[in-house]
Amino acid sequence: MKKLHFISLAVTVFVITLLLNSCKKSFIETEPKGSFSLDGYYQDQSQAFAALASTYDLLRKNSGGFENMITFLNAASDDQLAGGGGESDGVGMHSFSNFTINADRMPQSYWGDHYQGIYRANILLQKVPNSNMDEALKTRYLAEAKALRAIYYFNLVRMFKNIPLILEPLTLENMYQVTQATPDAIYAQIEKDLTEAIVVLPSKIDIVTDGGRFTQASAKALLGKVYLYEKKNTLAAAQFADVNGTPGQESIYGNSLLPNYSDLWVFNNRFNKESILEVTHSSQGNTDWGFWGTGSDEGNTVDQMVGPRSYTRIDPSAPDIYGGGWAFNVFTPDFYNAIKNDPRFTATIFDINPLVASGKVQFVAAYQNTGYFVNKYLPKTSDIRTGGGTLELNFQQDSYIIRLADTYLMEAEALNATGPRAQALLDAVRARVGLPSVPVSLDAIKNERRLELAAEGHRFFDLVRWGDASAKLGGRGFVAGKNEILPIPASELKGTQLKQNPGYN
Repeated sequence: MKKLHFISLAVTVFVITLLLNSCKKSFIETEPKGSFSLDGYYQDQSQAFAALASTYDLLRKNSGGFENMITFLNAASDDQLAGGGGESDGVGMHSFSNFTINADRMPQSYWGDHYQGIYRANILLQKVPNSNMDEALKTRYLAEAKALRAIYYFNLVRMFKNIPLILEPLTLENMYQVTQATPDAIYAQIEKDLTEAIVVLPSKIDIVTDGGRFTQASAKALLGKVYLYEKKNTLAAAQFADVNGTPGQESIYGNSLLPNYSDLWVFNNRFNKESILEVTHSSQGNTDWGFWGTGSDEGNTVDQMVGPRSYTRIDPSAPDIYGGGWAFNVFTPDFYNAIKNDPRFTATIFDINPLVASGKVQFVAAYQNTGYFVNKYLPKTSDIRTGGGTLELNFQQDSYIIRLADTYLMEAEALNATGPRAQALLDAVRARVGLPSVPVSLDAIKNERRLELAAEGHRFFDLVRWGDASAKLGGRGFVAGKNEILPIPASELKGTQLKQNPGYN
């Protein structure tokens, strides 16, 4: 399926939305049926629900498809390398990793997919008020559309900074006249959408039927994160405090840290107590190469991407790992040294080197190989789907967008890394893995985030937010004042009023 620029979505994307077979199990499994004209759709609850599910579907950008957020952002951090088969194996990822990225190398989907989600949210907000359905459900759907629009805009403004603010579906008459808004205007709209959504969204949901939908907790956690990025620390801390509750105890929303850190990465442990907002993946779409990466595939591609190439067990006692990975996102020796004595090491890194040295396994060393693979998303043989579709594209592990340990550490940061509550939040994260208390400070929080959230796609944005990117990434080619944001893809500029970001002309 051809990728679409956001400016051309006004006529075509709605039909595509209805035809996508990309909705996940539980709530997100609902599949839009058939095709309808725009004027005739959203007439009742079933149509509105299917369209809402399709709006949620763009969250898959976090870990679905080759151009996913997790591996792309990991590759640009100081803790991981792009890896894979070579510099031409994912040119966008490699050029982001060494900061040679430009408008021609920037993958269009990081712009277009998020605007597709915004388009779908805008249609929902326009059409659902006039639909024939229960008023309470209508209000909830509108709140969810606002929360989804907010997260898509948040990803866009962090990546590109200077972006258009589109709050109504574009038409043939105005789609080429779109201009960029100020970042402040984008953030103000994100705040508005989330604030309005929070008062409507449910405090708790049934994860069997509604797993993956926005709740008060997930919207508040996202709003707290938005405030933190805006350096509105007092507001951020207030949102996080409500989400987190008493550090180390179950919150009013039912969230708590899992006792066993490694349980976070068991592929069937979805919607667990630590999860605040996660992306659902499934093998039931029977994804094949013909439609992989089009938005209609349901598998977790990160799993496939981070595994070692041609892994073969010689000794039956060696780990039973799926052996057809693509070897992206290997950890650097520096990160290995930082985490090697931490209790989270085994859950985070699969070190293949001693297994090879002892003759227990063989593998093919790929580009930038260090032998340090991402264990959090490493597919085990027991996880492999044996049904229809291509094996590589149907891994079922969900991915976290926000989890409780993340919000604990963000609240501690928003509290300016001082005081008894900040100390308690940091202590709770460390105590969960058996580590002793250390005096709270910004440096201590930075270190904890690095180890706790490794390979989850947070590190690059953390370094930029802290002003540490130049120091940590300068050796990789990072240029201060330029590489904090990405270039707008060249295809999005042609025939439009959009201006390229500074330093990329």
